[in-house]
Amino acid sequence: MHVLILGGTTEARRLAELLHGTPGLRATSSLAGRVASPRLPPGEVRVGGFGGPGGLAQWLREHAVDALIDATHPFAGTISFHAAQAAAAVHVPLLALRRPGWVPVEGDRWHEAGSLEAAARLLPGLGRRIFLTTGRTGLAAFADLTDPWFLVRSVDAPEPPHPPRMQTLLDRGPFTLDGERELLRGHRIDVVVTKDSGGAATAPKLTAAREAGVPVIVVRRPPVPEGVPVVPEPEEAARWLHERLDLHTFRLPD
Repeated sequence: MHVLILGGTTEARRLAELLHGTPGLRATSSLAGRVASPRLPPGEVRVGGFGGPGGLAQWLREHAVDALIDATHPFAGTISFHAAQAAAAVHVPLLALRRPGWVPVEGDRWHEAGSLEAAARLLPGLGRRIFLTTGRTGLAAFADLTDPWFLVRSVDAPEPPHPPRMQTLLDRGPFTLDGERELLRGHRIDVVVTKDSGGAATAPKLTAAREAGVPVIVVRRPPVPEGVPVVPEPEEAARWLHERLDLHTFRLPD
Protein backbone atom coordinates (compact mmCIF):
# COMPACT_ATOMS: atom_id res chain seq x y z
CA MET A 1 0.00 0.00 0.00
CA HIS A 2 1.24 3.48 -0.87
CA VAL A 3 0.29 6.67 1.00
CA LEU A 4 1.31 10.17 -0.05
CA ILE A 5 1.71 12.72 2.75
CA LEU A 6 1.59 16.36 1.69
CA GLY A 7 3.84 17.64 4.43
CA GLY A 8 6.22 20.27 5.69
CA THR A 9 4.68 20.49 9.17
CA THR A 10 5.55 19.00 12.54
CA GLU A 11 2.42 16.87 12.30
CA ALA A 12 3.42 15.53 8.89
CA ARG A 13 6.85 14.53 10.19
CA ARG A 14 5.26 12.81 13.19
CA LEU A 15 2.90 10.89 10.93
CA ALA A 16 5.81 9.78 8.73
CA GLU A 17 7.59 8.59 11.87
CA LEU A 18 4.54 6.61 12.96
CA LEU A 19 4.23 4.93 9.57
CA HIS A 20 7.93 4.36 8.89
CA GLY A 21 8.84 0.69 8.89
CA THR A 22 5.25 -0.59 8.82
CA PRO A 23 5.25 -3.87 6.87
CA GLY A 24 3.25 -3.63 3.69
CA LEU A 25 3.14 0.18 3.70
CA ARG A 26 5.14 2.64 1.60
CA ALA A 27 4.89 6.26 2.72
CA THR A 28 6.12 9.19 0.61
CA SER A 29 6.33 12.70 2.07
CA SER A 30 6.04 15.63 -0.33
CA LEU A 31 7.57 19.00 0.59
CA ALA A 32 6.85 22.23 -1.26
CA GLY A 33 10.52 23.27 -1.28
CA ARG A 34 9.97 26.81 0.00
CA VAL A 35 12.35 26.40 2.96
CA ALA A 36 16.05 26.20 2.12
CA SER A 37 16.94 23.54 4.73
CA PRO A 38 13.76 21.70 5.75
CA ARG A 39 13.64 19.10 8.50
CA LEU A 40 13.25 15.91 6.52
CA PRO A 41 10.90 13.15 7.70
CA PRO A 42 11.89 9.48 7.59
CA GLY A 43 11.07 7.44 4.51
CA GLU A 44 10.78 8.53 0.91
CA VAL A 45 10.76 12.29 0.28
CA ARG A 46 9.98 14.33 -2.83
CA VAL A 47 10.47 18.10 -3.07
CA GLY A 48 8.63 20.55 -5.31
CA GLY A 49 5.18 21.24 -6.67
CA PHE A 50 2.98 19.02 -8.82
CA GLY A 51 1.81 21.58 -11.37
CA GLY A 52 -1.74 21.99 -10.13
CA PRO A 53 -4.50 19.44 -9.47
CA GLY A 54 -3.99 17.76 -12.84
CA GLY A 55 -0.31 17.18 -12.15
CA LEU A 56 -1.06 15.84 -8.68
CA ALA A 57 -3.72 13.49 -10.06
CA GLN A 58 -1.23 12.20 -12.63
CA TRP A 59 1.37 11.62 -9.89
CA LEU A 60 -1.18 9.69 -7.81
CA ARG A 61 -1.95 7.46 -10.80
CA GLU A 62 1.65 6.89 -11.89
CA HIS A 63 2.81 6.01 -8.37
CA ALA A 64 -0.22 3.88 -7.50
CA VAL A 65 -1.16 5.90 -4.42
CA ASP A 66 -3.83 4.25 -2.27
CA ALA A 67 -4.45 7.14 0.16
CA LEU A 68 -3.62 10.84 0.33
CA ILE A 69 -3.11 12.81 3.54
CA ASP A 70 -3.02 16.60 3.41
CA ALA A 71 -0.83 17.51 6.37
CA THR A 72 0.27 20.88 4.99
CA HIS A 73 0.35 24.14 6.94
CA PRO A 74 -3.12 25.45 7.86
CA PHE A 75 -2.48 28.45 5.58
CA ALA A 76 -1.31 26.46 2.57
CA GLY A 77 -4.82 26.74 1.17
CA THR A 78 -4.11 26.27 -2.55
CA ILE A 79 -2.53 22.83 -2.26
CA SER A 80 -5.42 21.66 -0.06
CA PHE A 81 -7.95 22.44 -2.78
CA HIS A 82 -5.69 20.90 -5.42
CA ALA A 83 -5.48 17.77 -3.27
CA ALA A 84 -9.27 17.57 -3.00
CA GLN A 85 -9.68 17.90 -6.77
CA ALA A 86 -6.93 15.38 -7.55
CA ALA A 87 -8.18 12.81 -5.03
CA ALA A 88 -11.70 13.06 -6.43
CA ALA A 89 -10.42 12.68 -10.00
CA VAL A 90 -8.56 9.44 -9.31
CA HIS A 91 -10.90 8.13 -6.57
CA VAL A 92 -8.24 8.09 -3.84
CA PRO A 93 -9.40 8.61 -0.23
CA LEU A 94 -8.25 11.94 1.22
CA LEU A 95 -7.82 13.04 4.84
CA ALA A 96 -6.79 16.47 6.16
CA LEU A 97 -4.52 16.55 9.22
CA ARG A 98 -4.86 19.97 10.87
CA ARG A 99 -3.61 21.04 14.27
CA PRO A 100 -6.34 22.85 16.25
CA GLY A 101 -6.41 26.64 16.03
CA TRP A 102 -5.65 28.90 18.96
CA VAL A 103 -8.43 30.00 21.30
CA PRO A 104 -8.32 33.36 23.14
CA VAL A 105 -8.34 33.33 26.94
CA GLU A 106 -9.07 35.98 29.52
CA GLY A 107 -6.71 38.92 29.16
CA ASP A 108 -6.07 38.48 25.45
CA ARG A 109 -6.54 41.58 23.27
CA TRP A 110 -7.17 39.86 19.96
CA HIS A 111 -8.33 41.49 16.74
CA GLU A 112 -9.37 38.99 14.07
CA ALA A 113 -8.65 39.58 10.39
CA GLY A 114 -9.78 37.58 7.40
CA SER A 115 -6.57 38.12 5.43
CA LEU A 116 -3.10 39.65 5.61
CA GLU A 117 -4.44 42.70 3.74
CA ALA A 118 -7.16 43.12 6.37
CA ALA A 119 -4.53 42.82 9.11
CA ALA A 120 -2.49 45.58 7.46
CA ARG A 121 -5.54 47.85 7.46
CA LEU A 122 -5.97 47.35 11.22
CA LEU A 123 -2.40 48.28 12.13
CA PRO A 124 -2.47 52.11 11.94
CA GLY A 125 -4.99 52.28 14.77
CA LEU A 126 -3.18 49.84 17.06
CA GLY A 127 0.53 50.63 17.20
CA ARG A 128 3.79 51.65 15.56
CA ARG A 129 6.26 48.88 16.48
CA ILE A 130 5.03 45.65 14.96
CA PHE A 131 6.18 42.08 15.56
CA LEU A 132 5.20 40.40 12.29
CA THR A 133 5.20 36.59 12.47
CA THR A 134 3.20 35.72 9.36
CA GLY A 135 6.11 34.32 7.33
CA ARG A 136 8.26 35.81 4.60
CA THR A 137 5.89 35.19 1.69
CA GLY A 138 3.12 37.55 2.82
CA LEU A 139 5.09 40.72 3.41
CA ALA A 140 3.75 42.43 0.29
CA ALA A 141 0.48 43.04 2.15
CA PHE A 142 2.38 45.39 4.50
CA ALA A 143 4.73 46.99 1.96
CA ASP A 144 2.73 50.21 1.66
CA LEU A 145 2.89 50.94 5.40
CA THR A 146 5.72 53.45 5.59
CA ASP A 147 5.17 54.76 9.13
CA PRO A 148 5.28 51.65 11.39
CA TRP A 149 8.50 49.78 12.17
CA PHE A 150 8.41 46.00 11.69
CA LEU A 151 10.30 43.16 13.28
CA VAL A 152 9.87 40.25 10.87
CA ARG A 153 10.67 36.73 12.03
CA SER A 154 11.03 33.97 9.44
CA VAL A 155 13.07 30.84 8.75
CA ASP A 156 14.61 32.22 5.54
CA ALA A 157 15.39 35.80 4.54
CA PRO A 158 12.42 37.61 2.95
CA GLU A 159 12.52 39.16 -0.49
CA PRO A 160 10.84 42.38 -1.72
CA PRO A 161 8.27 43.73 -1.68
CA HIS A 162 8.26 44.29 2.06
CA PRO A 163 7.81 47.20 4.50
CA PRO A 164 10.51 49.87 4.13
CA ARG A 165 11.17 50.12 7.89
CA MET A 166 11.94 46.53 8.78
CA GLN A 167 14.38 44.41 10.76
CA THR A 168 14.63 40.69 10.00
CA LEU A 169 15.08 38.01 12.65
CA LEU A 170 15.97 34.62 11.15
CA ASP A 171 14.84 31.92 13.55
CA ARG A 172 12.93 28.67 13.69
CA GLY A 173 10.60 27.47 16.45
CA PRO A 174 9.83 26.11 18.91
CA PHE A 175 10.17 29.33 20.91
CA THR A 176 10.26 29.76 24.68
CA LEU A 177 8.08 32.03 26.77
CA ASP A 178 11.10 33.76 28.33
CA GLY A 179 12.55 34.37 24.88
CA GLU A 180 9.29 35.87 23.60
CA ARG A 181 8.96 38.09 26.67
CA GLU A 182 12.47 39.43 26.13
CA LEU A 183 11.83 39.94 22.43
CA LEU A 184 8.74 42.06 23.09
CA ARG A 185 10.53 44.10 25.77
CA GLY A 186 13.80 44.51 23.92
CA HIS A 187 12.18 45.73 20.70
CA ARG A 188 9.43 47.74 22.45
CA ILE A 189 6.75 45.87 20.50
CA ASP A 190 3.25 47.32 20.81
CA VAL A 191 1.40 45.07 18.31
CA VAL A 192 1.84 41.42 17.31
CA VAL A 193 0.54 40.11 13.97
CA THR A 194 0.21 36.35 13.52
CA LYS A 195 -1.61 33.74 11.53
CA ASP A 196 -3.76 31.28 13.46
CA SER A 197 -1.30 28.48 12.84
CA GLY A 198 -2.15 26.64 16.05
CA GLY A 199 0.20 24.28 17.86
CA ALA A 200 2.60 24.82 20.72
CA ALA A 201 5.81 25.71 18.86
CA THR A 202 4.93 29.38 18.29
CA ALA A 203 2.19 29.86 20.91
CA PRO A 204 4.43 31.46 23.61
CA LYS A 205 4.26 34.81 21.77
CA LEU A 206 0.54 34.91 22.56
CA THR A 207 1.18 34.41 26.27
CA ALA A 208 3.93 37.04 26.25
CA ALA A 209 1.63 39.51 24.48
CA ARG A 210 -1.18 38.83 26.96
CA GLU A 211 1.14 39.41 29.94
CA ALA A 212 2.39 42.67 28.43
CA GLY A 213 -1.07 43.89 27.44
CA VAL A 214 -0.02 44.00 23.78
CA PRO A 215 -2.80 43.64 21.18
CA VAL A 216 -2.57 40.75 18.72
CA ILE A 217 -3.99 40.71 15.21
CA VAL A 218 -4.87 37.09 14.43
CA VAL A 219 -5.39 36.18 10.77
CA ARG A 220 -8.06 33.48 10.46
CA ARG A 221 -7.05 30.31 8.64
CA PRO A 222 -8.72 29.33 5.34
CA PRO A 223 -11.28 26.51 5.41
CA VAL A 224 -10.57 22.90 4.55
CA PRO A 225 -12.27 21.93 1.26
CA GLU A 226 -15.87 20.88 1.79
CA GLY A 227 -16.41 17.19 2.35
CA VAL A 228 -12.82 16.37 3.34
CA PRO A 229 -12.63 14.66 6.76
CA VAL A 230 -10.34 16.36 9.26
CA VAL A 231 -8.39 14.99 12.24
CA PRO A 232 -6.26 17.07 14.67
CA GLU A 233 -3.51 14.58 15.57
CA PRO A 234 -1.05 12.39 13.62
CA GLU A 235 -2.10 9.36 15.66
CA GLU A 236 -5.68 9.78 14.45
CA ALA A 237 -4.46 10.05 10.86
CA ALA A 238 -2.52 6.80 11.35
CA ARG A 239 -5.64 5.08 12.67
CA TRP A 240 -7.62 6.36 9.68
CA LEU A 241 -5.03 4.81 7.37
CA HIS A 242 -5.17 1.57 9.32
CA GLU A 243 -8.91 1.39 8.79
CA ARG A 244 -8.94 2.50 5.15
CA LEU A 245 -6.05 0.35 3.97
CA ASP A 246 -6.73 -2.61 6.27
CA LEU A 247 -3.16 -2.66 7.59
CA HIS A 248 -3.39 -5.66 9.89
CA THR A 249 0.28 -5.40 10.86
CA PHE A 250 0.13 -1.69 11.77
CA ARG A 251 0.28 -0.81 15.46
CA LEU A 252 0.57 2.58 17.11
CA PRO A 253 3.31 2.84 19.76
CA ASP A 254 2.21 2.73 23.38
